[in-house]
Amino acid sequence: MKNDIHPEYNKIKAVCGCGNEIELGSVMTDMSVEICSACHPFFTGKQKLIDTAGRIEKFKKRYAKHFDSKK
Repeated sequence: MKNDIHPEYNKIKAVCGCGNEIELGSVMTDMSVEICSACHPFFTGKQKLIDTAGRIEKFKKRYAKHFDSKK
C-alpha cells in the first residue's frame, strides 16, 4: 500500500439549521446541514413547512405570464 495518499480523518461537529450538533468522523473540516434527525418530520412526527429561499414565490414569479395568458 502507498504511503501518504489517504486524506486526514478528523472528528468534526455537523451543525444543523435548528442548532443541533452531531459529532462525526470525516475528511472535511466542518459541515453544516439544513435538516437533521432532531427536526426532520419523519422522526419528530410534526409536519413543518420548509420554504428555502422562497421557492413558491420564485415559481409564481417565473410562470406569472403563463398563468395570466390562460385566463
